[in-house]
Amino acid sequence: MSLFFRKFNQVRTVLLLRSAAIIIQLILILFVNGVLNYQLPWLPLIIVISIEALFTLVSYLYYKSGKEADKLALLGQICADILFLSLILYFSGGATNAFVSLLLIPIAIAAVTLTPLLLGSVALFAIASYSVLLWLLPMSVMHGNMQSHFIGMWINFLFSSIVVATVVGQMARRISQKEQAIAAFREEQLKQEKIMSLGVASAQITHQLATPIATVQLLVDELSEELPEHPAIVDLQGQLLRCSRSLAEFRKMVFEIKEQKSKEVLCADIVQEMRDHINLNYPDVRVNFLSETHQSILSENAKVLADASLLPAILNLVNNAIRATKASGSDKIELSSLFDEKNWQLSIRDFGCGFTQLTLSELGVKPVNSKQGLGMAVFLSHASLERLGVTLTLTNHVAGGALVTLKLPLVVNDMQEKSE
Repeated sequence: MSLFFRKFNQVRTVLLLRSAAIIIQLILILFVNGVLNYQLPWLPLIIVISIEALFTLVSYLYYKSGKEADKLALLGQICADILFLSLILYFSGGATNAFVSLLLIPIAIAAVTLTPLLLGSVALFAIASYSVLLWLLPMSVMHGNMQSHFIGMWINFLFSSIVVATVVGQMARRISQKEQAIAAFREEQLKQEKIMSLGVASAQITHQLATPIATVQLLVDELSEELPEHPAIVDLQGQLLRCSRSLAEFRKMVFEIKEQKSKEVLCADIVQEMRDHINLNYPDVRVNFLSETHQSILSENAKVLADASLLPAILNLVNNAIRATKASGSDKIELSSLFDEKNWQLSIRDFGCGFTQLTLSELGVKPVNSKQGLGMAVFLSHASLERLGVTLTLTNHVAGGALVTLKLPLVVNDMQEKSE
């Protein structure tokens, strides 16, 4: 929507400039005829200006109604300006008119708003218009050295058009690239600020949970002495053990991230951790693991460089896939592992409802509200994976459900040694 308004504003600016030009044209015609007593052909000029005004009004109403204002529409408006200006110049002296250099203005506007290819089209059209005006000059004007003078003016216009199209166009593109880079930097900075806030909140909550968990652990130990074989006590001990391990892993992950410690991890170990996680926490979920059989030797020794945040980020995505699958009444997910010379591609497919287009555009970029609360985990996983140089792609599978694909760079040295 913002892109549409930006393009509409460009077209509207051209229309406003043309409206101002129409007023100036009428004033100049009255001034030349009334003050300078130079008789111009009123009827053709008024007809051209009337058509120009009508075209401007129709264009404004057309694009204001919500019609698409793309680059081709802007090209058409600029070419229309060249055509109307050329007709007015033709009926008021042609190439001898002192205002013939105004044909450079559409080229300057195109240099700022259009692509290089379209800019070249506008420049060629303006040069062709000037050339036609020069060609249509009567022979009575070409007396003495005036022919050389007009040819020199045409060469000057040609050179000026090339300079304006090249220099102004290049400067406009550089400014646009800088603006895009600044906008991307600001978005990334806002994203990092959100991640920092979430990290601080997570650390505070984790620190606060340590004390009550330790207290509950003491109470459970006392209850286990009285009821050592009670199923609820055994299950509670297992859950508390998971909480303690999670806290310990969180502390370890924070320390490694703080110290920027990375290590080589076998891809096979990551896949096994995923399987163990699913078997332990979701025993009712069936995992269909897909892998190329001819890649088994390569996958055994394949490694990636990562820290402690990699596995939790991947497990977050696995949990999301399982929740989406269960929400649609299914009980299975698919894991796919593929290798090439430089990358490991890990895919996680669920059998849920998939992503909407709006969700696809927002997931991983910012926290997204959803019925299952899945957006926050994807946001945090995306941030962790991006920091590790992992490419995360979210799509919908052609057969239904969502497909999450991770592309991890392999440790080059190990791969080279294996190939040798």
